[in-house]
Amino acid sequence: MFDARNDWTREEIAALFDLPFNDLMFEAQSIHRNNFPRNEVQLSTLLSIKTGGCPEDCGYCNQSASAESGLKAEKLMSVQAVMQAAAQAKDAGSSRFCMGAAWRNPKERDMPAIVQMVKGVRQMGMETCMTLGMLDEKQAKTLADAGLDYYNHNIDTSPEHYEKVITTRTFDDRLVTLENVRNSGINVCSGGIVGMGETREDRVGFLHALAVLPAHPQSVPINALVPVKGTVLGNMLADTPLAKIDEIEFVRTVAVARIVMPESMVRLSAGRESMSDSCQALCFMAGANSIFTGDKLLTTANAGDNADAALFAKLGVVPMQAEVKVEMEAAE
Repeated sequence: MFDARNDWTREEIAALFDLPFNDLMFEAQSIHRNNFPRNEVQLSTLLSIKTGGCPEDCGYCNQSASAESGLKAEKLMSVQAVMQAAAQAKDAGSSRFCMGAAWRNPKERDMPAIVQMVKGVRQMGMETCMTLGMLDEKQAKTLADAGLDYYNHNIDTSPEHYEKVITTRTFDDRLVTLENVRNSGINVCSGGIVGMGETREDRVGFLHALAVLPAHPQSVPINALVPVKGTVLGNMLADTPLAKIDEIEFVRTVAVARIVMPESMVRLSAGRESMSDSCQALCFMAGANSIFTGDKLLTTANAGDNADAALFAKLGVVPMQAEVKVEMEAAE
């Protein structure tokens, strides 16, 4: 019923959100089965390679220098330490290794180490992903030449709600980085966070902004806000019922993402540690086919390998295997 397209209107996406839940789930699962193995979910691991001290003021982030979360700024991890963490992730079943640094943008002095990390992880046979803040054209090309598979740069929310969350960079700034990444040949990973006090109209706008990009992001992480005290949103929402988005509404968001971006990996990201097994099962039925595994996502808690293995066993879901072509020169 729905083909891959880049001319979605907000009205069409709003109509998907308004479908009876069973109809929406049927459409999403049907599209998912036409594009992906039906019972496979990719396991990804996310490592903070440089924690804290970020000059951005993202209202959800405890790594912002303006947050009062008690998180101390740290230096960039050594290449060796990152390789050790990547090896452990592979042993635990991860097929994609994602590395995040709390920067507004990477400095040139850090690029050689970043390049070594990308090459080293690829040599292990895993997909690589980086999230380092904004990138210019030269930096994107450097990462592409190193063999980076994915670059994550979330748009976070709708264009209209964006300025209520972040003031230190604009929504258009984020689109420029996505363009630089796309033009370099690196796969784009871009999604956002729900449960930040936005309306359904904002969730429509968020998915619309991704669905009308020149090419859909190859990976779309959908996060549920984890309110952290000391952050702007954490202080506002941590002790209120609004802090957790309704699970059915979250599943609807995942399902609509699957429909409007049928060939993208849709990843359940932050917030899974507080989701019920039933909610996660519905998300997989809605077309989510990637998760972050492990006990921690950057600096916040995650469900953990044992919990994920138990859930997969209940559902008859198996880990998706990586298909990474490793060239010998990548190790040079």
